[in-house]
Amino acid sequence: MSTIAASPSIFSPARTLTGADVFVECLIRHGTDVIFAYPGGCSMPLHQSLTHRSADIRTILPRHEQGGAFAAQGVSRTTDRVGVCMGTSGPGATNLVTAIADAKMDSIPMIAISAQVPTHLIGSDAFQETPMVEICRAITKHHYLVTKTEDIPRIIKEAFYIARTGRPGPVLIDVPKDVQTNAVTWEVDYDPEMNLPGYHPEVRRVHPNQIRAILKMISESKKPIFYAGGGIIQANATEEFTKFARKTGIPVATTVMGIGCFPGDDDQSLHMLGMHGTVYSNYAINDADLLLAFGVRFDDRVTGKLSEFAKHGKVIHVDIDPSELHKNKIADIPVVANIKEVLHGLNAMISDDDVPQIDAWWETLRGWKKQYPLKVKDSGDLIIPQYAIEELWRQTKARDTYITVGVGQHQMWAAQFYKFDRPRRWLSSSGLGTMGFGLPAAMGVQAVHPESLVVDIDGDGCMLMNLQELATLKCENLPVKTLLLNNQHLGMVMQWEDRFLKGNRAHTYLGPVEHPEAVGAGAGGHYEETYPNFVQIAQGFGLGAAQVRSKKEFPAALKAMLDYGGPYLLDVICPYQEHVLPMIPGGKSVKDIIIE
Repeated sequence: MSTIAASPSIFSPARTLTGADVFVECLIRHGTDVIFAYPGGCSMPLHQSLTHRSADIRTILPRHEQGGAFAAQGVSRTTDRVGVCMGTSGPGATNLVTAIADAKMDSIPMIAISAQVPTHLIGSDAFQETPMVEICRAITKHHYLVTKTEDIPRIIKEAFYIARTGRPGPVLIDVPKDVQTNAVTWEVDYDPEMNLPGYHPEVRRVHPNQIRAILKMISESKKPIFYAGGGIIQANATEEFTKFARKTGIPVATTVMGIGCFPGDDDQSLHMLGMHGTVYSNYAINDADLLLAFGVRFDDRVTGKLSEFAKHGKVIHVDIDPSELHKNKIADIPVVANIKEVLHGLNAMISDDDVPQIDAWWETLRGWKKQYPLKVKDSGDLIIPQYAIEELWRQTKARDTYITVGVGQHQMWAAQFYKFDRPRRWLSSSGLGTMGFGLPAAMGVQAVHPESLVVDIDGDGCMLMNLQELATLKCENLPVKTLLLNNQHLGMVMQWEDRFLKGNRAHTYLGPVEHPEAVGAGAGGHYEETYPNFVQIAQGFGLGAAQVRSKKEFPAALKAMLDYGGPYLLDVICPYQEHVLPMIPGGKSVKDIIIE
């Protein structure tokens, strides 16, 4: 019996069925109800077919293919569906590349469709021909060049299966124009057999002895800590994880990808660890005698100097990808398995005797929490980003809110000061660190969660990377709210200049003069005039917009944005001297942590 949903309608018998028609039908049968697609010469047949199926699949026209691909990630990161994006041949296809690499780094399932020149022109340097399979070979989980129209159903079935199984990731389908236009004269099998002889994503079942070994090591520990990552969220295992964490009473520190796997406002949470993690989470990792590394990859932004990371403790590492085991850190108990299954086993087998006696450990942790809290300093009437984000949390925590971010200082402040209590509400380009991610990702989230509040916390540098998607928000009636923290600088690079390069500005000021400290900046560190004028730009795209500079006026301005019926941009003028702290310099250890 077919496992693929039958389409509620099929193309009119009066029309000749084409490869493009079959392609669109396959997308629908695999659960695609929205696609972000920018048309061009070689993708026109697919777009024509999409117009005939508009009742079943919504086509959203981004204003740049990269924006469309990040919007597709917005679908994948917040649902169990695989996001789908499409660009035409040549530059349309290459514009997808950054977002594909981003999805690979963060293990995000995505189908990226690139149109290609007709098969007989491949290899001739035809107009807008690019070898997309070769370009994307190292940044996709798998890739296809479709050369036969009759292969379309099998390839699409395989692509969705590969993207979402095992360790998720992006799959590229490169489809030539003639494959799309060929007439289909045979009966189409929409649920064909797959042909994946080398792909075996079903990991072995976790053995009860492994569960017992984990519980024994936990029971013997005096200073255990959870190092919890995005694998928990990808496996939809947050409920099981929270249950196990509370049974054991073990403190929880998360990676930036793991934010939301455990409630951030819970007393048991040590919040984010790593380069810009809390002091107490990094101190805890450094002193722990047992590291429960669940769904993580020991990324350098977490470990810093690897030889010094968690060197006093034993390591239990659970991950679905066997290549991650022992890659960066040797594990005492390595487990290749779905983390949800492991947690199910742990919750089923744990007894009171397995709960560690860690009162003294918690006394130490509470002391660190009290001594080194994350707090918002008094800034007078200036709006510092930390305050703005904390106020956003206060005003939205009772609502079903999704937060997207760009990359840089505002990203880390959002991770620190917005306390997420549910998974899949935090979207960040974490592994690749792609500026311009926030706005289009929010666009995708809003498309599949029309009743929810979606807020993009962005910086002025990131905003200019994919600013064009403001047009998409307006034209597609996507009421995304943008909280723009505007300090007129590339803040994170500027911070490194201040900390390590004697404050020498090397093209990190975004305004119109060469030496900003000499011109225009007031004593508070922000500018009387800002460039560009984001309010005028947003209004030019048809959005609601306002600027706010005063802290006492900020709560009302924020509420006005949140209550607005459509897309809105609030330009928040912030001082540029703020640094994201704590900070462990790259390649250093916790003993080098910068607190002030």
